[in-house]
Amino acid sequence: MGEVNDQLIVKIKGETTVVSPAEETPKDLLFLSNFDTMVAMIDTIYCFNKTSDDGGLDAAEVLKDGLAKVLVHYYPLAGCITMNEKRKFMVNCTGEGAIFVEAEANLTLDDIGDFTKPDPVTYGKLVYGLLDPRNILQNPLLAVQVTKFKCGGFVLGVTMNHAMADGISAMEFMKSWGEVTRGLPLTNPPLLDRTILKARSPPRVEFTHGYEDIVDVSNTEALFQQEILINKSFIFHPENLEQLKKKAMEDGILQRCTSFEVLTALMWRARTQSLRLHPDQQVRLLFAVDGRSRLDPPLPKGYFGNAFLMMNCQCSASEMLDSPLSSTIERIQKLIKMVTSDYVKSTVDYLEEPKRILPQSSTVFLSAWSKLGFNSMDFVWGEPFFAGPPKLAIKEVVLFLAHGKDNKGINLVLGLPASSMKIFEELFKMHVEEIKETSARL
Repeated sequence: MGEVNDQLIVKIKGETTVVSPAEETPKDLLFLSNFDTMVAMIDTIYCFNKTSDDGGLDAAEVLKDGLAKVLVHYYPLAGCITMNEKRKFMVNCTGEGAIFVEAEANLTLDDIGDFTKPDPVTYGKLVYGLLDPRNILQNPLLAVQVTKFKCGGFVLGVTMNHAMADGISAMEFMKSWGEVTRGLPLTNPPLLDRTILKARSPPRVEFTHGYEDIVDVSNTEALFQQEILINKSFIFHPENLEQLKKKAMEDGILQRCTSFEVLTALMWRARTQSLRLHPDQQVRLLFAVDGRSRLDPPLPKGYFGNAFLMMNCQCSASEMLDSPLSSTIERIQKLIKMVTSDYVKSTVDYLEEPKRILPQSSTVFLSAWSKLGFNSMDFVWGEPFFAGPPKLAIKEVVLFLAHGKDNKGINLVLGLPASSMKIFEELFKMHVEEIKETSARL
């Protein structure tokens, strides 16, 4: 597959264009909440097989027309990031528009192979790559690339500033784009006012939210620097996840657990083991919990912005590995249960002063996209056969992507040093064999 992918050539057709909202939009400054401080650009790709009954529609023209229409509703995306007098980010709603480029590939989609396998070099060619990450204030908030393949299919590459949306809001934007493209009214119109998540005055921090620096007593950073980083994916079908949950509850410690909880715990333990850490090494798992429904009252339907909290699960390597899987799941469950309305408000207040989390080799950031429903949009050609990020952002990131026809499976994607990946694979193979044995006994 690698040899084929090395041959993928993507050529930009014509000039880069700017797609403005189809109608006049308000020119104002949009408040960003303390959850909207990640101003990095996030890439996603959506892969479509065009059908013969689409009337010969030109994908780029259809998508461009739909984008102009959806930007009327999501008009802040047609603006740019700015700073106010307090050095806080805001959106200047200029109505200028989003970048749009058309491209052509020299291969068919079948030539690319299995999109569930991580291949950052190949998939990175399918998103707009000319934005300077150092010029956040100059960059547009949205850039779109439509790459047509020789088979007639195409890939829609979307690059969006994370300050504008978390996964849930980005998914709603993509669904809305699909609806207006098909001439339908919006099922879930966006609520653009983010002052609902404004910090209290004065701020009241009622919980502990900070993260202490972790000392790398295992010299893991050297391992990442000395060895090649291997990206791999591991598929878990719904029946595998059910069996994993049953096995995790065998010792009676847990009454219940979710697919997310058991797979997160399994991944964290296997990653910790594979890095051969010192028993006293502190390890940290950071994962997102959606605050929308946890607020009282809940955030209104259609809230367009970021509303997730990053929860910190931390212990020593030996503390984790000397305890059963159920114990790790229990740690994760306790943190999820902590996210109450008061906790969300306390977090907003805590973040009133800018905070920065430095990536460390003993920290793993879990980004779970598996329940976001990115596959559920429809422009004209039905749902994409694959939707997800084209590449891992950094080595500390682990992704959960939806997998399978009904999206009930999970595709776990991560990067590890070569020697650690070998151990990680062996551990996962062992767990799969164990759940097969458990299933056979039931």
